Amino acid sequence: MKTKEIKAKNMNTKIFIEEKVREIRNIVGDGMAINALSGGVDSSVVTALGHKALGNKLKTYFIDNGIMRKREPEKVKAEFKKLGIPVEIIDASQAFFDALRGIADPEEKREAITQTFYKKIFADLVTQSGAKYLLQGTILTDIDETVAGIKRQHNVFAQLDIDPQKAFGYKILEPLIQLRKDGVRKVGRGLGLPESMFNRFPFPGPALAARVIGEVTPEKIAIVRKATAIVEAQLKDVKAFQYLAILHNDRVTGMRYGKRVFGNQIEIRCWNSTDARKAAPTRLPFTVLEKMAAKITKNIPEVVSVTYNITTKPTSTIEAV
Repeated sequence: MKTKEIKAKNMNTKIFIEEKVREIRNIVGDGMAINALSGGVDSSVVTALGHKALGNKLKTYFIDNGIMRKREPEKVKAEFKKLGIPVEIIDASQAFFDALRGIADPEEKREAITQTFYKKIFADLVTQSGAKYLLQGTILTDIDETVAGIKRQHNVFAQLDIDPQKAFGYKILEPLIQLRKDGVRKVGRGLGLPESMFNRFPFPGPALAARVIGEVTPEKIAIVRKATAIVEAQLKDVKAFQYLAILHNDRVTGMRYGKRVFGNQIEIRCWNSTDARKAAPTRLPFTVLEKMAAKITKNIPEVVSVTYNITTKPTSTIEAV
């Protein structure tokens, strides 16, 4: 059955929140639910919505999969502590790197991450907590891209005829599934989240694994993590939908200390968009691009080349993998 879209411009935020709170309470009843918080807009909003509905009957985890940005777990936990929402960090990095070993195909990587999240990590947490429900921030764009075959989003199941109860042993609740990103931001504001949370630019479910072309290894994640920190620091004042760094797979010829070397290549992407269905590259000043390239190649010795993506979505996509 096709999901009916609620457009942000037509949504009464107060009524939407009241309806979803009532819906979540009715479904969970006297039971328990769990959810995973990544710090992204969708997961932050669904976490706040879930706690408004369930209070201490919702247990929130941050799954440290080893492929997040620098100090992301600690930062997110501290921000939600200010809101009175406790977050427990689960170190699962070894499980994810084991699952990703030897895999280069983009869809196979996404599937490996999905299976590790839902079948291994969450299944164990459900058993330990006694919860019967997993609350997650799937949005309409996730469904559209998965059903269209553009890319398998890690949090889409029913539309692929996958029953989470049968596959993983628990039911999944998706209160934001009728919204796109601009609608989710409105709900975040309506829930009283700080703007730094609901207006944060998007971050992919597969985390930095979505920004490594080819096999994902701890060494490659370390490189793209450093590049990401530089790009985000340099572009933090730019009004854009999203910006990111991507690590390419092939080695390229470069020069260091007057000698020829084979090093890595980082691709920078910066996008203007409303809901991620279409996007156009931000026309950054050339001086800004030069500064980022110089900083990346200076601070990351493994990188010898930096490029900038100037292709629209479509034909490109916002993430590379």
